[in-house]
Amino acid sequence: MSANLASTPSKTAAPHPGESTTALRPHAEDAFAAELAALAAQDDRPRPARWKLSPWAVATYLLGGALPDGTVISPKYVGPRRIVEVAVTTLATDRALLLLGVPGTAKTWVSEHLAAAVSGDSTLLVQGTAGTPEEAIRYGWNYARLLAHGPSRDALVPSPVMRAMAEGMTARVEELTRIPADVQDTLITILSEKTLPVPELGEEVQAVRGFNLIATANDRDRGVNDLSSALRRRFNTVVLPLPESAEAEVDIVSRRVEQIGRSLDLPAAPDGTAEIRRVVTVFRELRDGLTGDGRTKVKSPSGTLSTAEAISVVTGGLALAAHFGDGVLRPADVAAGILGAVVRDPAADRVVWQEYLETVVREREGWTDFYRACREVSA
Repeated sequence: MSANLASTPSKTAAPHPGESTTALRPHAEDAFAAELAALAAQDDRPRPARWKLSPWAVATYLLGGALPDGTVISPKYVGPRRIVEVAVTTLATDRALLLLGVPGTAKTWVSEHLAAAVSGDSTLLVQGTAGTPEEAIRYGWNYARLLAHGPSRDALVPSPVMRAMAEGMTARVEELTRIPADVQDTLITILSEKTLPVPELGEEVQAVRGFNLIATANDRDRGVNDLSSALRRRFNTVVLPLPESAEAEVDIVSRRVEQIGRSLDLPAAPDGTAEIRRVVTVFRELRDGLTGDGRTKVKSPSGTLSTAEAISVVTGGLALAAHFGDGVLRPADVAAGILGAVVRDPAADRVVWQEYLETVVREREGWTDFYRACREVSA
């Protein structure tokens, strides 16, 4: 027989007296609530069962645009439109979505915003690690109740995936390939049969319309467990690429740094696009093994030097400029962050970095201050 799960408490606990209610990092559905509400109010297109928005509106939420009433929707993802359209369309079918890409290609970011736009809740999340147990995907038990009364509905602790199945929501599994292979395969029955047996109770939870699952994975990092062919077939895979151009990457970094700066209450800084462009240039050249003009080959370090790491470097630089400088983002503010991102292997990567400084940065016009700052922190 099928089981219905009882409603769960609100996802946000009440604050203690005197405690601030402002979250350090609000969930997507909270941070962009006004945009989601504006889209819902003007969205007259067909919506799949239990979706908060139509597929068109979900894509607009991610890619940005202007609504008929003049409301501006900020872009959450800067990249090929077709990638977003395929991802959204997949969620409107009964196939699960696998977002694949190298670290730092916004897989988690896109996953969160897709769930927020589709279900209005991005918190039904399983974080994949080498120690993720089967219970995190299926269900667990309240052992005090289990020992006192035996297996019962009250003793059952539903996983985020089980809750999503019962409520017709979107579940998320982050870093699927970090989860041990035998635990990964727990998803096969869920994705193929759309049921989750609970043999201890002689019941099963059947997925209601609206349920789907978004997983993220990369295959270039350590600790990766390949997906079985049976599980991979249950997903429609969408590969998120690195930004195609330097300008696109600068735009992404600038937008995210501005958002993060507001959330951290960093003082507004003068335009730091020049330094952001410099950070992006360094990362892209070391990542590609070739300077931007195509004339000089350079060695690549062991790290990924992703867009996400560039965002971190610039955010840290802005904090330095705001609290220990004059508020203007300068080479000295980002030099230490770049060094930390590039030199992951102290022996091999330091040689790569020194060669890049001497053969490329030192000779580049207008980069003298940057060269000196990097030399100082590298000494």
